[in-house]
Amino acid sequence: MEDALRRALGTAVLRPTGHSGGGCISQGRSYDTDHGRVFVKSSCEGEARRMFLGEVASLEAILKTRTVRVPKPIKVVELPEDNTVLVMEHLEMKSLNRHSALLGTQLADLHLHNQQLREKMKKEESTVGKGQGQMEVQFVDQFGFHTVTCCGYLPQVNNWQSDWVSFFARQRIQPQMDLIERNSGDGETRELWAQLQLKIPSLFCGIEIVPSLLHGDLWGGNVAEDDCGPIIFDPASFYGHSEYDLAIAGMFGGFSSFFYSAYHSKIPRAVGFEKRLKLYQLFHYMNHWNHFGSGYRGSSINIMRNLVK
Repeated sequence: MEDALRRALGTAVLRPTGHSGGGCISQGRSYDTDHGRVFVKSSCEGEARRMFLGEVASLEAILKTRTVRVPKPIKVVELPEDNTVLVMEHLEMKSLNRHSALLGTQLADLHLHNQQLREKMKKEESTVGKGQGQMEVQFVDQFGFHTVTCCGYLPQVNNWQSDWVSFFARQRIQPQMDLIERNSGDGETRELWAQLQLKIPSLFCGIEIVPSLLHGDLWGGNVAEDDCGPIIFDPASFYGHSEYDLAIAGMFGGFSSFFYSAYHSKIPRAVGFEKRLKLYQLFHYMNHWNHFGSGYRGSSINIMRNLVK
């Protein structure tokens, strides 16, 4: 594998540094090369190429906003024996601590970036008549993404939709529900979902949702910092409701009150925030159920029961 990787990177030197990392889906190692230190991420999942291409697209989209730091992707490399790896910039990361508030500010900046493009576009149209033709990143007026991204190893349906509620119900919860149905035929979950679908629109009364570029999988294991500031990584991006990114952030810890205070000073909680947060957490609990088994069934059922009351 290392010979093929050396050739793909055009380097004579490929020396493991001893740095490694990874989680349930992927593993990674850092190497010194002729061009500097890189981080090489591999996965034993069958659709690793699709997963890594989606991650590259996500990282590139976040990079273009210049709001919050992510590792720069270098290339996806197909190695012998169906082995695909993602090569990216190596960053010396440690646990998020000193820069929690700054991450809150920068995440809000990421979420507001598309809205600010809209405002800039309107201003240019009214003053110059040029619109967004000269802007490096263009305003996105729909929900979705230009390619498949994966939350864990499961692909997300990112087809563009003009309505967020429809997008979330049909392209986030329904595919998870279909997998649960296929794997366990869970009647109670099916019945609760039928009831909840009718209730979802009422959770969005009176709020305007401008598509925000999201990280998509912002749990405590996907954030870090170095001496310069916060870093987020392993994104599963798409354009959606800004509140969505706070859902998994609140499920497993890792984010301090400083993070939330800084975030909400730029994007205040809208009416109904807590219920929508539970709705968005439902996606992540179901996604965990489909990845790791029925230990997450109880949390999924409880959220649905509470939301249909």
